[in-house]
Amino acid sequence: MRSTAAWPAAGAVKKNTERKEIMANIISDETIEYVGILAKLELSDEEKEAAKKDMGRMLDYIDKLNELDTSGVEPMSHVFPMTNVFREDVVTNGDERDKILLNAPEQKDGAFKVPKTVE
Repeated sequence: MRSTAAWPAAGAVKKNTERKEIMANIISDETIEYVGILAKLELSDEEKEAAKKDMGRMLDYIDKLNELDTSGVEPMSHVFPMTNVFREDVVTNGDERDKILLNAPEQKDGAFKVPKTVE
């Protein structure tokens, strides 16, 4: 059973509702325009207003998460316990340079010779 200690009290919900309006006002039209440019979107005025409200709700949610007491929670990078997931760096194909160079149209000093691309 989940503890209700993390859930906000009734007064906090009202306070948070007031804050959403404030947060939507903090996000400027210029910020929405800039995000639209970064995302290569052409937004109508209605879409810009909706994006402002959405961003405000996202920021409020982040603030709500920041209010949680995480002092007893160990930081983690994955939800599941993970150990070293990388394999050992072991050479498996050996030194086959001469064999590989047989596929080269031209070679010079044990390497592929390619046309010059930069002047």
